[in-house]
Amino acid sequence: MTGLYERDKRSLSTLSNLRFFPQSITGGKGSYLIAEDGRRLLDFSASWGAASLGHSHPALAAAVAGALKDQAGASHLSTANLPAVELAEKLLALVPDRAAGRVWLGHSGSDANETVARAVLAATGRSRILSFKGAYHGGTSGSMAVSGHPVQQGVPKAAGLSLIPFPDGYRDGGEAAAAQAALDHLRALLDGPVPPNEVAALFLEPIQSDGGMIVPPDGYFQEVEALCRRHGILIVADEVKVGLGRSGRFHAFEHLGIQPDIVVFGKGLGGGLPVSAAVGPEAIMNHSAAFSFQTVHGNPVCAAAAKAVLETIERDSLVEQAAEVGLHLKGLLERLQEKHALVGDVRGRGLALGVELVTDRQTKEAAKTATALTVYRAFELGLILYYVGVSSNVLEFTPPLTLTKEEATAGVALLDQALSDVAAGRVDQKKVAAFAGW
Repeated sequence: MTGLYERDKRSLSTLSNLRFFPQSITGGKGSYLIAEDGRRLLDFSASWGAASLGHSHPALAAAVAGALKDQAGASHLSTANLPAVELAEKLLALVPDRAAGRVWLGHSGSDANETVARAVLAATGRSRILSFKGAYHGGTSGSMAVSGHPVQQGVPKAAGLSLIPFPDGYRDGGEAAAAQAALDHLRALLDGPVPPNEVAALFLEPIQSDGGMIVPPDGYFQEVEALCRRHGILIVADEVKVGLGRSGRFHAFEHLGIQPDIVVFGKGLGGGLPVSAAVGPEAIMNHSAAFSFQTVHGNPVCAAAAKAVLETIERDSLVEQAAEVGLHLKGLLERLQEKHALVGDVRGRGLALGVELVTDRQTKEAAKTATALTVYRAFELGLILYYVGVSSNVLEFTPPLTLTKEEATAGVALLDQALSDVAAGRVDQKKVAAFAGW
């Protein structure tokens, strides 16, 4: 291990660690990070999608420098500041009309989802929330309370939470069967143990990212939306990881053919700086003053960065680039599926893609160990990517929106070599023993 990695181990808490290999970074530009040993690492994660414009983007650097040069305080708790107001106005213009009420600004998708979960209960007077099995809405106690990912087992859940199946066409008998089974479950729930007039909101991910990059069947969420409208249940779209152009459309929920009541942004909104937003109806978002705040919420530096990210996505046509490069990347990954027996499924939209690894394509048994070895070997070869999924066997691709086709091709070549090395037994399992991963 490198000197920097050892210093990290000696000085920083492991409470927030999610490590897959001994990665230590000293810099970066574009789609590449610079390791302490000088290697250029092609970044197919972008820090779980947070570095949406890549690394050291000039527009982001200029926005941050400008905000710091003439700093309008450090918060919007007790004062209006121009960057926060401009960011809010920009977001209101980007969401559907039914959500275009008010904007709450925070630090992360976690605090934004927690705030929304609290606000919908308080404002509607209803006591229940629906969320999906496998869903990951954050790492705070309140956001974990409405999540369904098994990595958070043992964490107290909200008293009124009901978890429902997220349809997975790969594992649930095909898209039609998966959608029907999930809808039948939801209808039975609302017809029986969960009175719909007690449900404040349904939280959804347009692509279930940490659950395994699962794309829902076409038409499924339109049926869910109809049920919610019939019973006055609010729809909350968690766009934290897969939104803001990553899916090949500005909002990932656009692929679903629905209009949510509340939209939650995070990760890529700040381009690497800590900022999040929840945008929804005034009756919800203005329920009560001093309801959910931290001192530097709405600080002008992060707000300026977020506004620059949104402007850059529009100016540089990064939504269209994500769609085009994502299609190219997905095609390359599908070729790997033809070549490597480990690859069971390739799925996703735009630059939000997943590759599920299995030990057997018939039984679809999760290849958990092989997945850990693959990302480790890829790192050794110069490619950064991590894995997700309820069985820790799905390679996740959330590269910068600025990724080029040439970079995508180069990265898949490295992954091809990593898969070959794992299949041939050339990667020592002892190397990954110190890395718990996901």
